[in-house]
Amino acid sequence: MAAKKPVKKQPAKAKPKTEKRSLRRRVVIFFLKLFLWLFGLSILSVIIFKFVPVPFTPLMITRALEQKEAGKEMTCSHDWVPLEDISTNLQKAVIASEDGNFLRHNGFDFKALAYAYESNQRGKKLKGGSTISQQTAKNVFLWQGRSYLRKGLEAYFTVLIELIWGKERIMEVYLNSIEMGDGVYGAQAACEHWYDKDAKSLTKYQAAGIAAILPNPRKFKASNSSSYTNRRKDKIVRVMRHIGKIDYDSGK
Repeated sequence: MAAKKPVKKQPAKAKPKTEKRSLRRRVVIFFLKLFLWLFGLSILSVIIFKFVPVPFTPLMITRALEQKEAGKEMTCSHDWVPLEDISTNLQKAVIASEDGNFLRHNGFDFKALAYAYESNQRGKKLKGGSTISQQTAKNVFLWQGRSYLRKGLEAYFTVLIELIWGKERIMEVYLNSIEMGDGVYGAQAACEHWYDKDAKSLTKYQAAGIAAILPNPRKFKASNSSSYTNRRKDKIVRVMRHIGKIDYDSGK
């Protein structure tokens, strides 16, 4: 019986160059469409929140999950009120403590950033240098943490809200969404929590108390405060005296 000749395997045919180019083209088109969709959604969300109250923020969700993991009750006090129902004392207090050039810059305070960088290089306590506009963009649209991607998106959304919202709306969203205590978000909820009163009736010193705890609102207390927080309150009140009348149209 004749031995069978081994069957030679045919070498796999290389994919035609046209097919490879077609695959690359489909991938490029997919990511281009994804980019355009994300770009469109970001513009749309900023336009919507120019008129509609922000119902919740990524930080609120993060804090609730942290509370659940720690076995605590999930709490989130958040009552949206228009800016005219928030005391100008609180508006001045956050400008005095967080962003002295808020009414003059276009979203970024490069002098403050340079000062923060120099202070950090000298080994002093770390300073951020973020403006109220940057903090608002981060709180409303982005996740917490430090990365070049998040900082890049923060800058992008900061430009958008400065162009589309304007200063008055930025302040309104900021004061209604910022963390002002453990599970407490926004001016109205904070005033009820710390002082048992409405946001419209804050005194200068009470407003300074809320502004003083913003760097770490889960650690510090706006009322029955430590000596450190009381010193911050006194400093904020002194700076508030030099702010004068707030004119949100002055930067236009």
